[in-house]
Amino acid sequence: MTGTAMDAVAAFDPLRPTLIRIAYRMLGSVSDAEDVVQDAFLRWNAVDRAAVQEPKGYLRRVVTRLCLDQIKSARARREVYVGPWLPEPMVETEDEVDDVTLPLMLALERLSPLERAAFLLHDVFGVGFDEIADTIDREAAACRQLASRARTHVRAARPRFELPKSRGMAFAAAFFTASRTGDMQTLQTMLADDVAVYSDGGGKKPAALAPIIGFDAVMTFQATLNRVFAEQMSQVVRYGFINGLPGFVTIEGDTLQTTALLIEGERIKAIYVVRNPDKLRHIDGTLQ
Repeated sequence: MTGTAMDAVAAFDPLRPTLIRIAYRMLGSVSDAEDVVQDAFLRWNAVDRAAVQEPKGYLRRVVTRLCLDQIKSARARREVYVGPWLPEPMVETEDEVDDVTLPLMLALERLSPLERAAFLLHDVFGVGFDEIADTIDREAAACRQLASRARTHVRAARPRFELPKSRGMAFAAAFFTASRTGDMQTLQTMLADDVAVYSDGGGKKPAALAPIIGFDAVMTFQATLNRVFAEQMSQVVRYGFINGLPGFVTIEGDTLQTTALLIEGERIKAIYVVRNPDKLRHIDGTLQ
């Protein structure tokens, strides 16, 4: 590696985690985010870096623009997706959790690409509107409006009840035990009346093809799963926060799976399950 190439890597690598976070929240895909950031590095390696006054801002702009180019094709793929679509799960420790939760990421999917970019850059990453304006080629005032509209649309996806992290982990462990042992009485006390289950198999693993909505429907669904779990018990890989929500990674037969729980008022309001193997390649499935 030449000295010039080494300089490019040395300047780029400390910024890579932030750039990955931006791209992932824009695209909802770990693999796509990594591809975008690698593309950004190739551009960084080719540019006259001596003329770049602020590398971090420059690379944020490059990554955001690449994401905006990719969002249209990503959304077209989701229109023909089999069953509910969920973002690729990110499993985090208590120290890594931020406030971009899974419900918020789903809410971001309903925004226009420019609204999504303005909201994420300003509200999540603290970027000023002047830089955002330069990034998405709009006036700063227009960027403020984009972020404001986005904020209004995603407000309902913000957690209304702050659950202590230790309580969230305890809740996840209790739910795993009750759901896998067929303890329907305990499950009844844990689920909200309007609970919903979203299961993403992508047509590659068995999963519900539509959300399961409501207490009775979810309990019936769980009763069906009980027969499966009775024959082959789930194996816990680890507990953790999945896109900001308490949950766990398990092996179900030959399938790696993540389960995340949205908990409000000491009741589970939503259960998000990802089974699509294409979305789980980045997750360590080794039993701990």
